Amino acid sequence: MHKLFIGMSIDLENITWRRTIDLCDRQLRNCEVGLGSKFDGFAHKTGFDIVAASEIMTIMALAKDMADLRERIGRIVVAYNRSNKPVFARELNCVGSMCVILRDALQPNLVQTTEHTPVFIHCGPFGNIAHGCNSVRATRLSLKLAPYVITEAGFAADLGAEKFLHIKCRQADLTPSAGVLVATVRALKYHGGIEKEALGIENVKAVRIGCANLQTHAENVQKYGIPVVIALNRFPTDTPAELDAVQEFCATMGMDCALSEVVARGGDGGIELAKKVKALADNSVGERVSLYDLKDPIKTRIETLAREVYRADGVDFTPEAEAAIVRLEQNDLSEWPICMAKTQASLSDDSKQRNAPRGWRLQVREVKVSNGAGFIIVVTGKMMLMPGMPKQSAVNLIDIDESGRISGLS
Repeated sequence: MHKLFIGMSIDLENITWRRTIDLCDRQLRNCEVGLGSKFDGFAHKTGFDIVAASEIMTIMALAKDMADLRERIGRIVVAYNRSNKPVFARELNCVGSMCVILRDALQPNLVQTTEHTPVFIHCGPFGNIAHGCNSVRATRLSLKLAPYVITEAGFAADLGAEKFLHIKCRQADLTPSAGVLVATVRALKYHGGIEKEALGIENVKAVRIGCANLQTHAENVQKYGIPVVIALNRFPTDTPAELDAVQEFCATMGMDCALSEVVARGGDGGIELAKKVKALADNSVGERVSLYDLKDPIKTRIETLAREVYRADGVDFTPEAEAAIVRLEQNDLSEWPICMAKTQASLSDDSKQRNAPRGWRLQVREVKVSNGAGFIIVVTGKMMLMPGMPKQSAVNLIDIDESGRISGLS
């Protein structure tokens, strides 16, 4: 073993730092490395996560500056020793070199839209398996340059809004003035029981049934003390009756709703929405409510999210998850926000459950700490941190002919 590691007593069965790669490959989820000679390393089990789920990606998104980046990298838990105590990245004497690698990557990227509007694009943690927000640095820089800033949180309010408010806003001390919940008639019909092949056919009844899903997400945003406006993203197949059904539902709920036609008409198609968002933000009292306290036990925090956000009846933990929670609490690694790894396709942990399911229990498979990022990852249902290709993959549809014309990309 390298002389640097002598005295650390690293437990080879408890190396928690996994590798990352930017592609989907289910066979890399679990693997064994170091099977050659001792010169090639020591044999141990590990695996790959997709880059968007990596702790380094999240650290970059949450770091306020270079000093914060250095501190976060240093506190990454890379393994546990034979006494079941954490081994931190700073003990490996690698923090400085990692900061050098990330120096330029820490700077937000300034781009422009097709209508010449300035936009910062920076970092890409997924909203279902990470915290799903752009970087704190990009958001803070935007706030210095413009009177109004719009930022996206990945997926729906059960994941995006919850993580944005409990993780990013809590760590960066940000308080949004308003929330914009994007809805489509097609999605509401799907939640109303219509299959994807028939979403282009008018069905007002299904739209009304699916509005229960919209209601749950809107209520979730309001629980954080954030006023919300519904952006109804129009598709060419939407009928006036379907659009009216959504707007009528929003009116009965006391929520503003604006038709968004930005895709078809550019900025002109979003003026109504922009005016309503501006009015909401201008009259905001600037409060942000957290649904749980960081001093609460880990299980209590998880159960709070399950009941208050997902509308579950309770939570079931595997023995492995129970043991992981105990280890985090014993090592003073427990007082972080919760970051749920959960399907984005349902309010529940089952991607096949549509609309607003009730009478179910959240299944927690795995619990681990992203100590550098500053949150605890809770893996639920069948969620994987390394996605896999479907049975019918796009690779089977893509081709090129003799003239070089490519087909199957759309």
